[in-house]
Amino acid sequence: MEPTASVKVFLCNNKSTLLVGGAAAAVLVALGVAYKYLRRPVTRVRVGVVSQLLVHPLKSGKAASVPLAECLNIGLKCGQMQDRHWMVVTEDGHMVTGRQEPRLVLVSLTCEGGDVVLNGPEMSELRFPIKQPDNAIMDCRVFGADVQGRDCGDEASRWLVRYLKSEKTFHLVHFEAHMRARRSVDAESLFSPHEEVAYPDCAPVMLLSEASVKHLSGKLNKDLTVERFRPNIVIGDCEAFAEDSWEEIQIGSVRLRRVMSCGRCIFTTVDPETGIINRKEPLETLKSYRLCNPDEKHIYKSAPLFGQLLSVEKTGVIQVGDLVYKISR
Repeated sequence: MEPTASVKVFLCNNKSTLLVGGAAAAVLVALGVAYKYLRRPVTRVRVGVVSQLLVHPLKSGKAASVPLAECLNIGLKCGQMQDRHWMVVTEDGHMVTGRQEPRLVLVSLTCEGGDVVLNGPEMSELRFPIKQPDNAIMDCRVFGADVQGRDCGDEASRWLVRYLKSEKTFHLVHFEAHMRARRSVDAESLFSPHEEVAYPDCAPVMLLSEASVKHLSGKLNKDLTVERFRPNIVIGDCEAFAEDSWEEIQIGSVRLRRVMSCGRCIFTTVDPETGIINRKEPLETLKSYRLCNPDEKHIYKSAPLFGQLLSVEKTGVIQVGDLVYKISR
């Protein structure tokens, strides 16, 4: 029997009520799950201690070991030195690193009282102002990505050409706060779209443990230093490769999140003490036991993994001697 009009209206209204009620129930369940997650206790487990903090003001240049540093979203900063905020480029703006010019690893760039100070073996010290607003801004390229840099001037250019004994023209550029940073995700897809860097390869922070370097040294029967691998934060008092499992860590008030492992390249074969590249070790030994799992080959390809690339979840100050805590929920 065909329902009457009034019955149809009743059924329709009740159907709508059920739909609305079901949607509301789904929302309440989702909120309940989110609330339950947020209310889950955060567990902190001590996993190590900060043994060194290394700032590399010049990309591929010598590391500056510092007792404390601000950990900013864009990387470490100590005084006027910011990690990888200066870079050597060709005349047309393409980056120059230790892969092409190994002796760059011996160049020290520091900041003193508003000046940049450049030093290198058998070179006279060069000083020039950090801020040179009248100098040209150059369009530069880092691994195919566009970025800007303020030309540090002709004296710096001539100093680099003399030091590198090159017939090419090189420029030193400086990344300034008002310039548009590079998106990390454009270099590595595992990063979030909001994460940015100046001249690092992709990550604002790289972390490595002393034990991992010691483990590799044992395989080579040769003492390697952490400087060869160019980390920012060096961790002591932990097992070799323990850092591989730290998805989120806290150091002081700073929170850091692991994004991915650091895939290593030919730059690891440059000796940081001599500036000589051998193009073989320790890269070949790393490849013998530190390759990725087969299901990660689309990310790392044939690069061996050594150290961890991190994003900054909460900024603050990190000091040598700070305890490192693994965070879990």
